Amino acid sequence: MIAASRRGEFVRVALLRGDMLAGYWLWNLAAPDGVGDVYTGRVEAVMPALAGRFLNLGAETGFLPDSAGGKSLTIGDYVAVRVTRAPQGGKGPRLAVADEPPGDAPSLKRRGPGPLLELAASLPGEEILLDDYALIAELRPALEGRIRHSPQAFDAVLEDEIATLAEPEAALPQGARLHITPAPAATLLDIDAGPASAANPLALNLAVIPELCRQIVLRNLSGGILIDFAGLKPAQRQKLAEPLRAALGADPLRPSLLGFSHLGFAEINRRRVRPPLHELLSR
Repeated sequence: MIAASRRGEFVRVALLRGDMLAGYWLWNLAAPDGVGDVYTGRVEAVMPALAGRFLNLGAETGFLPDSAGGKSLTIGDYVAVRVTRAPQGGKGPRLAVADEPPGDAPSLKRRGPGPLLELAASLPGEEILLDDYALIAELRPALEGRIRHSPQAFDAVLEDEIATLAEPEAALPQGARLHITPAPAATLLDIDAGPASAANPLALNLAVIPELCRQIVLRNLSGGILIDFAGLKPAQRQKLAEPLRAALGADPLRPSLLGFSHLGFAEINRRRVRPPLHELLSR
């Protein structure tokens, strides 16, 4: 089930699997993140070292990789492009060539669907509960027969869990804690065994992997992610690799486990699309 709750210009979107929160998005109606927006762009600079081009979109500048259709474009060319990655981390939007004619000046052609409609399209069989009549009326043409009003789309238990996502730590099985430290280059996830420090370290780390990966999805942690598992000897780390890959396989963004560093961190690369939750909450 998909549940959505509107408060002013913000819509909170939750994907529920039974009683478990499986996905969470924050949609700012007044300032959308831009994913899926289509622009007319003008090539301003060709950057061979970056394998791409910088495009003037009107109000901002975006980057079009050669691999996303930009290889044949030269300075001054106009092209229709779609935003594939929202501006985040101080960088502008990432673009791909759209299969439609451009306009005659750099500008926004149309907005993307936003996370609620995008999620609904990816899960066509899911019912959608929404607590705002005005937004229901706006979305009904796209969601006819699937959307219904619920004055309490988010119950108290769901509200409590979502509130914890604003904190830089999370509870893990067996009393362990997850500490989250984002930085521009990567996000560090540190597992503190806490009361479980006397337990078998390998068993403990295996037990926390599913919840660890769920927290990555709920908080939309992206880019480089480093995981410091609790108290493992170097020879034991590889025993976590396959269980970690299996848990990451349930993530729609299909992150990659790159291996373990010399310092013992599990290195994960997760595709950046929308800004991470901590970045949205700090705006």
